[in-house]
Amino acid sequence: MHKLPVWLLLLAAMTAHAAGAREDHVLLQGNNAGKQIVTAVGTDRTRVEYHYNDRGRGDEIKAQWRLDGNGLLVEYQARGKNYTKAKVDETFALRDGRARWNNASEQGDQALPSPAFFMPISAPPEMQGVLARALLKAPGQRLALLPSGEARVESAGTLRVQGQHGPVELSHYRMSGLGFTPASVWLHADGSTAAVTYASGWVAVLPEELKPSLPQIVAAQERADAEWSARLARDLTHQPKGPLLIRNARVFDPRDLAATPGTSVLVEGERIIRVAADALIEAPANAEVIDANGRFLLPGLWDVHKHYAEADGPLDIAGGVTSSRDLANNTDNFIARVKRFDAGTEIGPRVSMAGFIDGPGPYAGPTRMLVSTPEEARKAVDWYADHGYVQIKTYSSLKPELFPVIADRAHARGLRVSGHVPAFVSAQQFVEGGADEIQHINFIFLNFMYPRVQETRNMKRLTEIGEHAYEYTPEQPQVRDFIAFLKRHHTVLDPTLAVFEDLSGDPNDPVPPGLRPIAARLPPQVQRDFGFGALPVPKAHEDAYAKAFPALMRMVKALHDGGVTLMPGTDGLAGYLLHAELEIYARAGIPNAEVLRLATLTPAQVMGVDKDRGVIAPGKLADMVLVDGDPLSDMRDIRNVDVVLKGGKVFDPAAIEQALGIQPRKPVQAR
Repeated sequence: MHKLPVWLLLLAAMTAHAAGAREDHVLLQGNNAGKQIVTAVGTDRTRVEYHYNDRGRGDEIKAQWRLDGNGLLVEYQARGKNYTKAKVDETFALRDGRARWNNASEQGDQALPSPAFFMPISAPPEMQGVLARALLKAPGQRLALLPSGEARVESAGTLRVQGQHGPVELSHYRMSGLGFTPASVWLHADGSTAAVTYASGWVAVLPEELKPSLPQIVAAQERADAEWSARLARDLTHQPKGPLLIRNARVFDPRDLAATPGTSVLVEGERIIRVAADALIEAPANAEVIDANGRFLLPGLWDVHKHYAEADGPLDIAGGVTSSRDLANNTDNFIARVKRFDAGTEIGPRVSMAGFIDGPGPYAGPTRMLVSTPEEARKAVDWYADHGYVQIKTYSSLKPELFPVIADRAHARGLRVSGHVPAFVSAQQFVEGGADEIQHINFIFLNFMYPRVQETRNMKRLTEIGEHAYEYTPEQPQVRDFIAFLKRHHTVLDPTLAVFEDLSGDPNDPVPPGLRPIAARLPPQVQRDFGFGALPVPKAHEDAYAKAFPALMRMVKALHDGGVTLMPGTDGLAGYLLHAELEIYARAGIPNAEVLRLATLTPAQVMGVDKDRGVIAPGKLADMVLVDGDPLSDMRDIRNVDVVLKGGKVFDPAAIEQALGIQPRKPVQAR
């Protein structure tokens, strides 16, 4: 007697799935943040209530849907609020072979001659399980997606964990076509959804009985992701067999802001050994030669505000980012990812790690390092210092009196200190308490609103900026005095302006303004799920909100002119949002050459690694970016990355993009 395939048994069990309800916990870094309640109504209808609190943000959605016999959506309706608390009202219906859908940014109406799965924009995590089950039923385990794209599913094995009533076997499936990399979903033996985790375990949705097994689930996903990444690295990393010579480049030096044409750069192993005029360097007999044809060669870019997950490493390299700083991540697996970057078994930049510390409470940040006492605070700092972290980032719910304790301990261990300004203190008090750096430009403005605005753990840290940022101009005495204060204290600012441009964008357009030049090239489903989304604008505040982002740009220019050190970071889509950040600095009036220095040499100096990075010079690591265009004349050209070197290894951004489902870049047009 032949044994039936596992997938056939699974489909049979799915068909017999009984009506009932399931309650899942939404965990952020292992901390309870919300719930998902899934109720089956009969055999083809489902209702879901989904909500979570992420520092005052987070979805609040009630959705219901009906499926056909193949598990495809026939009806869908969702109402509530999205991550930034903007209104959600999304519908889909399939009748007589015609699909119609409507949401904040899409209206569709088209004939559907063959099966397709509509993936809602405002979908609870349970929709991942719905799609997986539909894919398992589909021919070849693949389906067209609406509005566009295609999804595929493959088995990634099983995992036996301990449940409340004994062992539980979970099936791991990886779905391609939803993003840059495969997405994981876990199903029970009866086909019901067991767990969904995102961003390397940063977010997890699963029932109470599986919470103790979350580390096993995340570890299994990480192994699958690491295998996928290792294949990508083997295919897309080129290690020259001998010396590498770059000829006829226009080399930018951030030390004097000069760009010298007709220059050659000779690399042996991971380091630069000579930089000179073309005529002064003869190619070694066994050298591999790259003819730059006059293109712009600059040191590798930095992104100082990252939270690495999934495809961020290869996206950064494709964008010319060879060095970065991660400001909060999963302590269970992130160190291993950084080691893979360093070993070359995963494509990614050189990463400086910052440890994340907050205090407990309803607005606590997503970290397990929640401290309430001086002893806990020192212990958290010591853990990070002992595990190779170089900086501490604090957050908004931290007790103000604990910040100096953390700062003193961090400085004693040789670590820098930065963060969100804790609630109930001003940015000036934060710096006086020991902060070396401030994250996000909004906290500069909140300093001027203090003490009127003190509760900044919630959405007020954003909405107050929308309503009042325009009131504070660089000419005002209090602004001038604070800029001088920051300069005297050598305080560094990581503004993340591109994120605020997104928050200030069009609520009806899901694409962040800074990503519009590349949006059409990205995978279809990625285009539908961009960024944080624009903040909803309260009535009677439209004019103030329209003035907010220009006010942020003016302030950044004033800070730069006043001698305050800026470092560009994204807190968003890897690689490409950094280009947008640099473009914004240029639009704000900072000279392009100085913007490029901020993105190359300045972070290397601040992070204490300028001995090896930040300049194209003999003895430095061979981290370089070859750009087709002239970003000194037009910062938009920084997007035209043709070749990237990290430690002498050569990467083709076009090949990386192709592997991640990104469409080719159009040839550069003369402007």
